[in-house]
Amino acid sequence: MTLHSPGRRECQTITGILARVGDKWTVLVVMTLRERPHRFNELKRAVEGISQQMLTRTVKALERDGLVARTVHPTVPPQVEYRLTDLGHSLSEPVLQLGAWAAGNLAAIYANRDRYDRGG
Repeated sequence: MTLHSPGRRECQTITGILARVGDKWTVLVVMTLRERPHRFNELKRAVEGISQQMLTRTVKALERDGLVARTVHPTVPPQVEYRLTDLGHSLSEPVLQLGAWAAGNLAAIYANRDRYDRGG
């Protein structure tokens, strides 16, 4: 893949994908599932602050995009497990890099915010 400046049409095409992968809950779910597969309630406990409804929406969207696989185990009651696909694991790499960048630049960002908020 070569890197280039995307045209307007290409930007419009990828906007929805970037919105999905840049979403707070998507990032947290992907990073949680990077460790290992989780059952729904286990995932809900691991992703602090997410509601059941938002987790349901998030995992469905990730499943639709092929980033997460859902497995229903034939137990009573049925147990549902979520895991990252190869595509999902490939997304977790740049997310880790972005997190490392944020952590490494936190002091500079806070200093800039403070300077800005003081008016200059």
